Amino acid sequence: MNTQFNGDRLKKARIYRGLTVADLAERVGCQRQTLSMYEISKSQPTDKPTVVRLAQALDFPIKYFYEPSSAIASGTVYFRSLLTTNKKYRSEQIVKMDYLSQIYSLLQDYVSFPEFVHLDLPDNISPEQAAYALRDAWGLGRGPLDNLVSIVEQHGILVTSISTNTNDVDAFSQFMQTGDVPTFIIAYSNNKTSAVRIHFDIAHELGHICLHEWSEDIEDVSKEEFKRKEREANDFAAAFLLPEETFRRDAERGPQTITYYKQLKKKWKVSIAAMIRRSEKLGIITTDDYQNLIRIMQRRGLRKEEPLDDTLITASPALLKTSVIMLLQENVFTPAEFMEELSDSYGLSINATEVERLLDLPAGTLAAHKIIKLPNLQLKRNAT
Repeated sequence: MNTQFNGDRLKKARIYRGLTVADLAERVGCQRQTLSMYEISKSQPTDKPTVVRLAQALDFPIKYFYEPSSAIASGTVYFRSLLTTNKKYRSEQIVKMDYLSQIYSLLQDYVSFPEFVHLDLPDNISPEQAAYALRDAWGLGRGPLDNLVSIVEQHGILVTSISTNTNDVDAFSQFMQTGDVPTFIIAYSNNKTSAVRIHFDIAHELGHICLHEWSEDIEDVSKEEFKRKEREANDFAAAFLLPEETFRRDAERGPQTITYYKQLKKKWKVSIAAMIRRSEKLGIITTDDYQNLIRIMQRRGLRKEEPLDDTLITASPALLKTSVIMLLQENVFTPAEFMEELSDSYGLSINATEVERLLDLPAGTLAAHKIIKLPNLQLKRNAT
């Protein structure tokens, strides 16, 4: 094991746990300034008990703090709700993506994943045109998309459902490159279960992938520039999920009422709010009609939770977790060997339960089975 304590690893573990420097200092019983010096590698813990306390407080193996930082190339992270999401929560998810990239690097060496092919689109292409270009490239036609998660995974984009401590994180995406193979990860909050919300979030992130630059730091762009990118991603998502020609036929066929759009929601798996917004943009309804329908939804309490939100479902992400389960079932690794390989060859020593959470694996897939201590009972002597 490397004898050099890695302050960057300490910082990432702290952020991953959602702690401030002051929070961690209080837990381990040291000065906040001391921890800050550790994190920027201006000083190092000189005694093992300090490292042990840090590892216990953060629930990371000691070896983790002596490993080099990830060398996997990655670009900016596009967050929905960037302007309202606390930077603490954004930073936590970025660290999760860093870990996920290292796990994917291992999986990619053993499993043949679908290859992502980036569209070569003109710089001046509109979001609507880009959405149709992606549908054409993927052979999707112009009809409803029943399972966008599977479609995206089949074309080499990784999808995962991430646990968050806030409802302000809807979804986010990141570019990464392991070796010569570039791809993207889309993550959405597992606080969401409705297919229509998940589908729009994923389509929104596809808009960023198709339309926007990934080498810049999104934190550095102006508020106006960020809002423009978000509008473009939203316009892309609306056109991708609701292509004009086919959606227009459906929308114009019935009365412009919430009840009718509820029927369309079953077919298109897009929210009522997004469909009436699309109808206004396409000139199917007027702005006054749109505002009136929104007011009706507000009066009925349908803005936060719409009809069918609890019944329309979509498949869960499968590419990453299926690859792990396949490696175990084909006896390429035992669970313990998988975790050892991740640690020894890919520089990520974390607990198996963390890998399960990051990949949305069933609990116990990689973690050692816990010994259940039974109550101290005895059989009755005269039992028959």
